[in-house]
Amino acid sequence: QGQLVESGGGVVQPGGSLRLSCAASGFTFNNNIMNWARQAPGKGLEWLCSINVSGSMRTYADSVKGRFTISRDNAKNTMYLQMNSLKSEDTALYYCIMGNTLSGTRGQGTQVTVSS
Repeated sequence: QGQLVESGGGVVQPGGSLRLSCAASGFTFNNNIMNWARQAPGKGLEWLCSINVSGSMRTYADSVKGRFTISRDNAKNTMYLQMNSLKSEDTALYYCIMGNTLSGTRGQGTQVTVSS
């Protein structure tokens, strides 16, 4: 059974940056498309971005395009999310999700709070 563990969340001021990590184990990481998604209080799961197996193709939701960057290191079985120019509306629980849909295996999430 595959496992994903997110880390790197925290409290940051508007305009600040954070880098999230997602460590994978128990499955062949470099055979899977990976995604980041988030869930704000009282809202549904929002897809943010995806990266293909090799890392050569990345897609982003309009809400984060130009501010967030998804990447992966297959040698380390780890995926990253670099988040810049953070806004209060980015406050949410952030998840990494394996596969082609948001119903795939995901971690427990890491909380990101953007507040002055």
